[in-house]
Amino acid sequence: MQLHIVSYLALAGAFICEVTGTAYLQKSVQFTKFAPTAIMAVFYVLSFYLLSVALRTLPLGVAYAVWGGLGIVVTAIISVVIFRQSLDAMAIFGIAMIVGGVVIVNAFSNASH
Repeated sequence: MQLHIVSYLALAGAFICEVTGTAYLQKSVQFTKFAPTAIMAVFYVLSFYLLSVALRTLPLGVAYAVWGGLGIVVTAIISVVIFRQSLDAMAIFGIAMIVGGVVIVNAFSNASH
């Protein structure tokens, strides 16, 4: 049980690092700015390391669905709030479907336990 909690904490850290890395990817301006590019690389490496820790007890499909799904949602929010980009109704609908999928996998699937 303790290792399962550590895996979920590692998954949360992986998700946060992935979202942070993606925000710095935008700031890197196609890798033309050194500092944002270096920061992005560090966060992506940390994200994959923490994801590998989560995979000690979590199934790959479930962990990746949570990591990727939540990453998409939070990255979309960051793109609107920080980078002042816009989302149309279909983008919002698609993101809502991703959230629904993550909820279904975690709440109702035996694969997540």
